Amino acid sequence: MKLYSDRCAGCEACVNACPYNAVTMQGGLPVFSDACNLCGACVEACPSEAIERPGNGGPAVEASPHRGIWIFGETKDGQPTRVVLELLAVGRRLAEKTGQDLGVVLAGDRLGTMPQNLIAFGADRVFLVEHPDLAVFRDEPYTAVLAAAIKQYRPSILLFGATTTGRSLAPRLAARLRTGLTADCTALDIDPESGNLLQTRPAFGGNIMATIMCPVNRPQMATMRPGVQKPATRDGGRTGEVIRLETGPSLLLARTEVLGFINRNEEMVNLEEASVIVSGGRGLGCAENFSLVRELAALLGGVVGASRAAVEEGWLPYAHQVGQTGKTVSPRLYIACGISGAVQHLAGMQGSDIIVAINRNPDAPIFKVASYGMVGDVVQILKSLIEQL
Repeated sequence: MKLYSDRCAGCEACVNACPYNAVTMQGGLPVFSDACNLCGACVEACPSEAIERPGNGGPAVEASPHRGIWIFGETKDGQPTRVVLELLAVGRRLAEKTGQDLGVVLAGDRLGTMPQNLIAFGADRVFLVEHPDLAVFRDEPYTAVLAAAIKQYRPSILLFGATTTGRSLAPRLAARLRTGLTADCTALDIDPESGNLLQTRPAFGGNIMATIMCPVNRPQMATMRPGVQKPATRDGGRTGEVIRLETGPSLLLARTEVLGFINRNEEMVNLEEASVIVSGGRGLGCAENFSLVRELAALLGGVVGASRAAVEEGWLPYAHQVGQTGKTVSPRLYIACGISGAVQHLAGMQGSDIIVAINRNPDAPIFKVASYGMVGDVVQILKSLIEQL
C-alpha cells in the first residue's frame, strides 16, 4: 500500500479495518507488513484518504525488471506432454511480439536430452533443476522450486497447461508469488498498448468469451487448455542455453509421499492426441447405437468421443467427453454424430482441421462450424458410411 504521510491523522482506522492484521502503527504512522494482500479495506476506512492501493496511480511492480516468457515443462513417461509443445508454439509467437526470450522451467530427475529437445521445439532457454525428490510431481516441492527460480530470474509471463498437474500447481504458485492467475484459457495474446498479456477464456457457462489482464503484479500467469493450439514443430538446428538451478533441503520439503500408481479400471482414451475422432451425442437415441460410432472410428483409425449429454445419459464414461467441461481437441478430422452443437461442445472441438456434422436438424448450430454437413437420420447415415468404407 502507498501511504501519503502528510495526510495521515494517525487515527488507526486502517489498523482496525484490516482483516489480516497486516497494519501496525509505528511513530504515529501505519506500516504494512507482508501479510497485506491489497484487499483495500484500509483504503475505504481511511477518513483522510491517506492510503492508496497500488494500481490506482500506477503499477505496484514495474514491468521493466520482469523480462522473459516462461512455460512450465510438464513431463510424462520421460517426455514433455503435448500441451507443452502447444505452449511453445504460443510462447514463440508472444516472444516475437514482445522481443523477449522464451524459456521453459523443467523440474524432475535424470531428464537426459529433454532440455535440448525443448530448445529444438522453440525454447531459447531451459531452466533445469534435477533431484531424485522431484522425479514424481508433488505440489509442495515443485511450488517451492519454481517460486525460487521465478524470484531469481523474474519472468514477465508464466504459462501452464490446464492439466491435472497444471491446475494443481499454478494456483499454489500464484498465491505464493501474490499475483493473478487466469485458468483454462483458450487464447493468449499481447495488448499492443500496454504490453500486458491478454488471457481469453469462456465465462458464464461458455456463453461469452472474457479477456482478462493482470496489469499490476508480475508474473502474469495463465493455464491454457490442451488441444486449442497446434504444437510447435521441431527444428534440430536451433540452439539455446541450458541453465542449471540449484536446490536444497528447504525447497524439497513435502508432507506427502507417493507410494505407487494404480491404473483406472474405466475405459481409457487419449482424445487430445488423436488425429481422428468420431463423437456421438444424444441424437443417437440410445447407448446401443454407439456401436456404429465405434465401428466408424475403428475403420478410420480414430477414437470415440462423446458430448456431455451422452455422458450424462451414461452411454459412455467421462473420459470420452469433448467440450468445455471435458477435453479440448484439435484432430485432423472430427465427425459429430447426433450432436446439436451447444456452445460448450463447440468450445472443445472447433479447432479441428475438418469437421463433419451429421444431424437431422438442418438448423443445428453444429453446421455453423462444420466443413461438411449431412442432414438426415444419423443411424442410417452411419450405416451407409460404414458400408462404403
